[in-house]
Amino acid sequence: MRYAISIALLVSLLACDKQTEHDIQTGVLSIPESEQREGDPDKGRLALITEPIVSCGLPYSVYKKLPERETSTLPFDRGPASNLPYDLNLIRASNGVELVASNCLSCHAAPLFGELVIGLGNEFLDFTGNASQALEPSGALVTDKQEIVEWEKYADRIAAIAPYMQTKTAGVNPANNLTFALMAHRDRTTLAWSDELQMVPPATNVPPVSVPPWWRMSKKHAMFWMGEGRGDHATIMMSAAILCTDSEEELQQLDNIAADVRAYISSLQSPAYPFPVDRALAARGEVVFNDTCSQCHGTYGDSASYPNRIVRQDVIGTDPALIDFAFGAGAPFVEWFNESVFGRTAQAVPSRGYVAPPLDGIWSTAPYLHNGSVPTIRSLLHSATRPSVWRHRVTNTDSKENYNQLDLGWFFLEQKQLESLQPGLSSVDKWVYDTSVPGYSNAGHLFGDALTDDQRDAVLEYIKTL
Repeated sequence: MRYAISIALLVSLLACDKQTEHDIQTGVLSIPESEQREGDPDKGRLALITEPIVSCGLPYSVYKKLPERETSTLPFDRGPASNLPYDLNLIRASNGVELVASNCLSCHAAPLFGELVIGLGNEFLDFTGNASQALEPSGALVTDKQEIVEWEKYADRIAAIAPYMQTKTAGVNPANNLTFALMAHRDRTTLAWSDELQMVPPATNVPPVSVPPWWRMSKKHAMFWMGEGRGDHATIMMSAAILCTDSEEELQQLDNIAADVRAYISSLQSPAYPFPVDRALAARGEVVFNDTCSQCHGTYGDSASYPNRIVRQDVIGTDPALIDFAFGAGAPFVEWFNESVFGRTAQAVPSRGYVAPPLDGIWSTAPYLHNGSVPTIRSLLHSATRPSVWRHRVTNTDSKENYNQLDLGWFFLEQKQLESLQPGLSSVDKWVYDTSVPGYSNAGHLFGDALTDDQRDAVLEYIKTL
C-alpha cells in the first residue's frame, strides 16, 4: 500500500516541480511523460477485433436468434466473425462455448457520414436504460447446459453493474462509474470476483463523460480527463476489460497483447474535414489561435507541439462533479487502482483540474467539454450562446446535412423549439440535455469570450484544418 501511494505522490510532486512561476500563477500544470512499451500496430488491430478483450458474453447460438442489428461491420477479414457488428468479437469460453463479446469499439468507434471511423468516440450511445433488464429475455433462448453456465456468468456481471451505468441523458457515457462498480466487486490483490460488494459502490447518480477520440493518445501523457491514467498506458487500457477477468493469470493473457493494442491506437489519424475551407480566413485564424489557445491546446502543422497541461478547475470553471467525486467518495477507488496489480506499472493520480486536449480532428467530436454539455465549437468559444436545454436534431451521424459547418457541431434544437414541437417534450425526451442537472453543467471555458466575432469566425475556420 505504501509503495503504490508513494509512487502516485512522487509523480504528482515531479509534475509540480517542473512548473514555471507563470504556470503556477495561472493554474496550468504540465503532466510529465512516461516511457511506453513498444508494440506492433498491425498485431494490435487484429487483437482488438478478434481476441477476448472482454472474456464473457452471449452464447453465439442465442445471439443468432435475436433480431438482427442494423449497424456497420469492419472492413477487415475476421473469419467467422466478419459478419458481426464492428463492436462484437467472436470468442470461445474455456468450456468450449462460442460467445459474442463486446470489444473496445463499442464506445471507441462511430459511423460518420456513412463510414465507420475507428477511434472516434460514439457520442450517440444510449445508456439511459437498464442493461440487465434488456439482457434478461435472452435467457429464455438458452438450453444447452454449458451455454447456461456462460449466460448466467455474463448476466450476473451485467446485473451487478447495471444500476451504476444508467445515465440521465442519452449520448453521454458512464465509463467512470462502470469501472468503479467493477472494482467494488473485486479483490484488489487477486482480482477475484465476489457477488457481494467488497467496498461501497459509486452512487447511481452517474457523472457523464464524453468519450475522447483515440487518435489523441499519440500525444497524451495521461489518458483521462483529470490527468489520471499515467505510467504504462497499455496496463491502464487492460483495466477497462475487467468485467470477467477474474485472476492475475487471465490478466496476463490480456497484457500479452496490450502493448500492441496501444501501438495501434496511437497510430490512428483523425479524419480530415470533408467540407470546403476558406484558406485565407483559416490563415488569419491560425494567428489568433496561436495567441489565444495554443498555450494549453498546443500548436499544429510543421511546428506541432502539445504541452500536456492540466488547467485547475477554479481556472477552467467547468463542471466539478468528476473532481469532487475523485477527491471525495471516489478516493477509495483511486486507492484500489494504485494498490492493485495495475498499480505496479500505472497510477491513477487524478488532479483538481481538467486536461486541455489536443485538437486534432476536433470538428468531428461534438459535443464538447468533458461532459459533452456544449453542442458546437462556436458556443464553446462564446459562452453567452450556449443553450441551457438542448437536443441534437437527429440522433445519428449519418448525413452531412445534419452537420453545422458554420458553428462546427451537429445541428440542435433549444428548449423553445422543443416546446413548440410538443409541450413538455424537453422534460421527457431522453435525448434532451439539461445543463441544470448536477454533473451536466455547461459553465466554464470562457477563454473565447474576449474574441471579436471576426476573430471567432477565423479561429473556427482554422480549427477545420486541424
